[in-house]
Amino acid sequence: MADYVKLRPSAQTFLDQYVPMLENVAGGYLTEGKRFMTVAIGCTGGKHRSVAMTEEIAARLRAHGIDTRASHRDLGRE
Repeated sequence: MADYVKLRPSAQTFLDQYVPMLENVAGGYLTEGKRFMTVAIGCTGGKHRSVAMTEEIAARLRAHGIDTRASHRDLGRE
């Protein structure tokens, strides 16, 4: 499911634009001495699209040296 979501052209466009913006914001937070920032990604059910996108965003941020932790509020809530 995650590959299906991430390989959609619109998902790639979103990731390619959103991750650099987050990197820029994170840099500002670090410059100001902030220790963390919270980013929320949502979708209708919270079990497929938002999970796949969150994991990909976290992986991309980690690849750029930004300590990142992902959690999924709605997984396991059946």
